[in-house]
Amino acid sequence: MIGVLAAVSAAMAVAAGAFGAHGAAGPQEAEWLRTGGMYQLVHAVAALAIMGFARGPAITLLIGGAIFSITLYAMALGAPKWFGAITPIGGTLLIVGWLWAAWLYWRA
Repeated sequence: MIGVLAAVSAAMAVAAGAFGAHGAAGPQEAEWLRTGGMYQLVHAVAALAIMGFARGPAITLLIGGAIFSITLYAMALGAPKWFGAITPIGGTLLIVGWLWAAWLYWRA
């Protein structure tokens, strides 16, 4: 299931990046889409790369990437700017996922 979620996450990231390049309402919206897409894509690929050894961290990266990116996508599509206050929760989960993976690799 991690692989399915990671692949869907990567597809969302590509779609967000494409929309940011070709259909965003303005430069701020395009930047939110670009940033969200880049973070989501990188962490989807990372989750695929580590899912066999570090399942928990892979899931954490996917959840963190989704929260981080989807809040940016929502603002780019007109959601209230207070959604930006949720974005750091996703970023924190990304950091936790990487540190958890590092700890598991260190122990191995």
